[in-house]
Amino acid sequence: MKTNSMITLLVASIFSGAFAVGFQGIGAPARAQTPAPAQSPTVPPQPKVNLSLEQRHVIKELIKDINVSPAPQNVETTVGATVPAAIKLNPMPQAVADKVPQIKSHLFFVEDGKVVIVDPKENKIVDAID
Repeated sequence: MKTNSMITLLVASIFSGAFAVGFQGIGAPARAQTPAPAQSPTVPPQPKVNLSLEQRHVIKELIKDINVSPAPQNVETTVGATVPAAIKLNPMPQAVADKVPQIKSHLFFVEDGKVVIVDPKENKIVDAID
Protein backbone atom coordinates (compact mmCIF):
# COMPACT_ATOMS: atom_id res chain seq x y z
CA MET A 1 0.00 0.00 0.00
CA LYS A 2 2.82 2.34 0.76
CA THR A 3 4.12 1.77 -2.75
CA ASN A 4 0.80 2.79 -4.31
CA SER A 5 0.67 5.94 -2.17
CA MET A 6 4.26 6.82 -3.04
CA ILE A 7 3.61 6.23 -6.76
CA THR A 8 0.46 8.36 -6.61
CA LEU A 9 2.39 11.10 -4.82
CA LEU A 10 5.25 10.86 -7.31
CA VAL A 11 2.89 11.00 -10.31
CA ALA A 12 1.02 13.97 -8.79
CA SER A 13 4.31 15.72 -8.16
CA ILE A 14 5.49 15.15 -11.73
CA PHE A 15 2.20 16.38 -13.22
CA SER A 16 2.09 19.50 -11.03
CA GLY A 17 5.71 20.30 -11.89
CA ALA A 18 5.14 19.67 -15.60
CA PHE A 19 1.98 21.77 -15.47
CA ALA A 20 3.81 24.65 -13.80
CA VAL A 21 6.70 24.50 -16.27
CA GLY A 22 4.34 24.13 -19.20
CA PHE A 23 2.21 27.00 -17.97
CA GLN A 24 5.24 29.27 -17.71
CA GLY A 25 6.36 28.13 -21.12
CA ILE A 26 3.21 29.47 -22.82
CA GLY A 27 3.98 33.05 -21.98
CA ALA A 28 2.49 33.43 -18.52
CA PRO A 29 4.39 36.05 -16.54
CA ALA A 30 6.69 34.77 -13.83
CA ARG A 31 5.38 37.50 -11.51
CA ALA A 32 2.34 39.69 -11.47
CA GLN A 33 2.50 42.87 -13.51
CA THR A 34 0.35 45.89 -12.91
CA PRO A 35 -1.40 47.09 -16.04
CA ALA A 36 -0.53 50.52 -17.34
CA PRO A 37 -3.22 53.10 -16.57
CA ALA A 38 -5.51 53.73 -19.50
CA GLN A 39 -5.03 57.13 -21.04
CA SER A 40 -8.12 58.94 -22.16
CA PRO A 41 -7.91 60.78 -25.47
CA THR A 42 -7.26 64.48 -25.15
CA VAL A 43 -10.45 66.34 -25.93
CA PRO A 44 -10.38 70.12 -26.03
CA PRO A 45 -12.65 71.59 -23.38
CA GLN A 46 -15.97 72.88 -24.58
CA PRO A 47 -17.14 76.42 -23.79
CA LYS A 48 -19.13 76.59 -20.56
CA VAL A 49 -21.55 79.12 -22.01
CA ASN A 50 -23.62 78.13 -24.96
CA LEU A 51 -23.23 80.94 -27.50
CA SER A 52 -24.38 80.82 -31.08
CA LEU A 53 -22.08 81.94 -33.89
CA GLU A 54 -24.20 85.09 -34.21
CA GLN A 55 -23.86 85.88 -30.49
CA ARG A 56 -20.10 85.32 -30.66
CA HIS A 57 -19.92 87.72 -33.61
CA VAL A 58 -21.99 90.36 -31.77
CA ILE A 59 -19.74 90.11 -28.69
CA LYS A 60 -16.57 90.44 -30.77
CA GLU A 61 -17.91 93.40 -32.75
CA LEU A 62 -19.20 95.33 -29.73
CA ILE A 63 -16.09 94.77 -27.60
CA LYS A 64 -13.60 95.61 -30.36
CA ASP A 65 -15.04 99.15 -30.45
CA ILE A 66 -14.47 99.64 -26.70
CA ASN A 67 -11.15 101.03 -25.56
CA VAL A 68 -9.85 98.41 -23.09
CA SER A 69 -6.27 97.71 -22.19
CA PRO A 70 -5.19 94.41 -23.72
CA ALA A 71 -3.83 91.69 -21.46
CA PRO A 72 -0.17 90.78 -21.82
CA GLN A 73 0.50 88.39 -24.68
CA ASN A 74 0.94 84.68 -23.99
CA VAL A 75 -1.72 84.68 -21.25
CA GLU A 76 -3.53 81.34 -20.98
CA THR A 77 -6.86 81.63 -22.83
CA THR A 78 -7.95 77.99 -22.73
CA VAL A 79 -11.52 77.27 -21.62
CA GLY A 80 -11.42 76.12 -17.99
CA ALA A 81 -8.14 77.87 -17.15
CA THR A 82 -7.99 80.10 -14.07
CA VAL A 83 -7.27 83.74 -14.87
CA PRO A 84 -4.14 85.08 -13.13
CA ALA A 85 -4.74 87.83 -10.59
CA ALA A 86 -2.52 90.20 -12.58
CA ILE A 87 -5.03 90.29 -15.46
CA LYS A 88 -7.41 93.24 -15.37
CA LEU A 89 -10.95 91.96 -15.89
CA ASN A 90 -13.59 94.26 -17.34
CA PRO A 91 -17.34 94.18 -16.72
CA MET A 92 -19.45 93.14 -19.68
CA PRO A 93 -20.60 96.25 -21.57
CA GLN A 94 -24.32 97.02 -21.35
CA ALA A 95 -24.69 96.76 -25.14
CA VAL A 96 -23.37 93.18 -25.01
CA ALA A 97 -25.50 92.32 -21.95
CA ASP A 98 -28.61 93.56 -23.79
CA LYS A 99 -27.95 91.41 -26.87
CA VAL A 100 -26.48 88.33 -25.10
CA PRO A 101 -28.16 88.22 -21.64
CA GLN A 102 -26.63 84.88 -20.53
CA ILE A 103 -23.24 86.57 -20.14
CA LYS A 104 -24.31 89.89 -18.63
CA SER A 105 -22.74 89.06 -15.25
CA HIS A 106 -19.50 87.75 -16.78
CA LEU A 107 -16.22 89.61 -17.04
CA PHE A 108 -13.85 89.75 -19.99
CA PHE A 109 -10.38 90.65 -21.13
CA VAL A 110 -8.80 91.01 -24.56
CA GLU A 111 -5.61 89.20 -25.48
CA ASP A 112 -4.10 89.56 -28.95
CA GLY A 113 -7.49 90.37 -30.51
CA LYS A 114 -9.25 87.50 -28.73
CA VAL A 115 -12.18 88.28 -26.42
CA VAL A 116 -11.90 86.03 -23.38
CA ILE A 117 -15.06 85.62 -21.26
CA VAL A 118 -14.58 84.85 -17.56
CA ASP A 119 -16.98 83.48 -14.94
CA PRO A 120 -16.63 85.96 -12.03
CA LYS A 121 -17.57 83.36 -9.38
CA GLU A 122 -14.84 80.87 -10.24
CA ASN A 123 -12.44 83.25 -12.04
CA LYS A 124 -12.25 80.70 -14.85
CA ILE A 125 -12.40 81.17 -18.60
CA VAL A 126 -15.73 80.02 -20.03
CA ASP A 127 -15.18 81.01 -23.65
CA ALA A 128 -12.62 82.68 -25.94
CA ILE A 129 -13.74 84.34 -29.16
CA ASP A 130 -11.23 84.89 -31.99
